[in-house]
Amino acid sequence: MIRRFRKLRRDARGAAAIEFALVAPALIVFIVGIAQLGVLFMANAGLTHAVAEGARFATIFKRDTGTGPTDAEIRARIADSRFGLNPANLSTPTITHGTDDGANYAEISASYDVPLDFIFFTLPPVTLTETRRAFIQPPTT
Repeated sequence: MIRRFRKLRRDARGAAAIEFALVAPALIVFIVGIAQLGVLFMANAGLTHAVAEGARFATIFKRDTGTGPTDAEIRARIADSRFGLNPANLSTPTITHGTDDGANYAEISASYDVPLDFIFFTLPPVTLTETRRAFIQPPTT
């Protein structure tokens, strides 16, 4: 009987399969985590682009009316400019008007909820927020 245990202890067949079975769950979670990090980066880039495009659009001066775009037009531009974002997870952009040292500005903020979905479990969504301030021309009188 002792001979069998010694022979079995020296036998390495199947060791690689057991090692793989121990390491595979951690490897899968690591790979899925990297993919979810990529989803976060893409959502951040899409939100940043949309808000920046809205801020750029807010600075456009219309010569025919002597004013800039309305808040509704800015919101529509943000909605049209988003890429890689689910419209259901995008908040309605807020636009705040004010003055800073005599210069008029429009501050545009939007947030986006990124759902994180791992294979075996889900985490609460991560909320990304982006704010841009665009200085605008005052209406002509």
